[in-house]
Amino acid sequence: MAMTFVLADADSFYASCERVFHPALARRPLVVLSNNDGCVVSRSREAKQLGISNGLPWFKIRAQAEHDGVIARSSNYELYASLSARMMHLMASVLPGQEIYSIDECFLRGFQDPERTANACRRMRDTVLQGIGIPLTIATAPTRTLAKIVSHYIKHQGGGIGDWDQLIATTPDVLDRIDVAEVWRVGRRLTRKLQGMSITTAGDLARADPSRIRHLFSVLLQRTVLELQGIPSIELDDFDAISGSRKQQIMCSRMFGHPVTGLPDLSAAVSTYAQQAAIRLRRQGSLSCMLTVFIATSPYSQGYQARSGSVILPDPADDPLTIARAAVATLPHMIDPHARYVRAGVMLANLTDAASYQTFDGMDAKRDDGLGSVLDQANRKFGTQSVGIGYAGIKGKGRARQETGAAWNMKRQRLSNRGTTRWDEITVAKAI
Repeated sequence: MAMTFVLADADSFYASCERVFHPALARRPLVVLSNNDGCVVSRSREAKQLGISNGLPWFKIRAQAEHDGVIARSSNYELYASLSARMMHLMASVLPGQEIYSIDECFLRGFQDPERTANACRRMRDTVLQGIGIPLTIATAPTRTLAKIVSHYIKHQGGGIGDWDQLIATTPDVLDRIDVAEVWRVGRRLTRKLQGMSITTAGDLARADPSRIRHLFSVLLQRTVLELQGIPSIELDDFDAISGSRKQQIMCSRMFGHPVTGLPDLSAAVSTYAQQAAIRLRRQGSLSCMLTVFIATSPYSQGYQARSGSVILPDPADDPLTIARAAVATLPHMIDPHARYVRAGVMLANLTDAASYQTFDGMDAKRDDGLGSVLDQANRKFGTQSVGIGYAGIKGKGRARQETGAAWNMKRQRLSNRGTTRWDEITVAKAI
């Protein structure tokens, strides 16, 4: 019998997480803001009904939103990651073959018996809602792409559980109702080219000749066409959203709390991000052969700048000192001393497995001399980012004590309690 893919996707995940320990937010319009409380990145159903869209700058809609009773929260990444891990664990206990695609969604495998799969989906949805408090939209289909289509469609109908065969039985033209830009893994650049060929809907793409699409575009888009035709053709990248394990690259990027000018502050920020990326590198047991640093001014300012520089490391490394030094060394060659930078990031690429890598002479790859392990142990004992190299010279205070206290550090003025990762912020329940 044909394989069945199950896609479980949390509804308005960030907003739903905010409600788990704050039941007073239920049925109230709620939005979650991006880094530095900039733009809307998640909305409750009530906020959507008010016409609030993702990507809207908060400062532009704040007055009207607060007049309408909208509650805004800063992105509580610690809480979201913790609840995601628990959610994924529960879902994996109900259905086999879990493939975690992002922090709020995963693919699983259904059973050969459709009724058994449907019962498992209902049980999984009830289990997660009761055990964690996160509502799910669940879609079943013969391919991952069609499961995405089902999920997209039923979310617009209010969410719940949907099946591809049942959907096309009641809505035969469902693919023609979905813009090609909404098809999983298509993207804006391909959308423009496809529209030039009069392929404007998912249905148009499904009816296209796979061989012609491969000739004109790529084998990746050909696989999407085959998936829309009901033929499983796409495998997920080797990525675990819970552990943060990545096969190709690791990135740490942040918007600054305030614009940064000059080399000293920019070096401090880049050094901090490089060390954070190195922590993830060591956690997954990898070495990096290359790093890239990028900096950018505001795209809304005159003279917009976005510059980057790359370094090939002499030997694959996970040493935080080596990585931080290499990252900072790229800055003098690309920084404008008069520019006001609002963003920076460090990307570690060309990853290789630390346990199996050997140099040409047969010796083990040279790694750090224990510095990284010492820093990891200290941070595990005293809290994330409690100690680091240089560490921007200062530490944060109050709730931000485990972060750098520099002016460029990300601002989260509407941050809710991190009750699953901080003892001093744990939620208190009182019996009445």
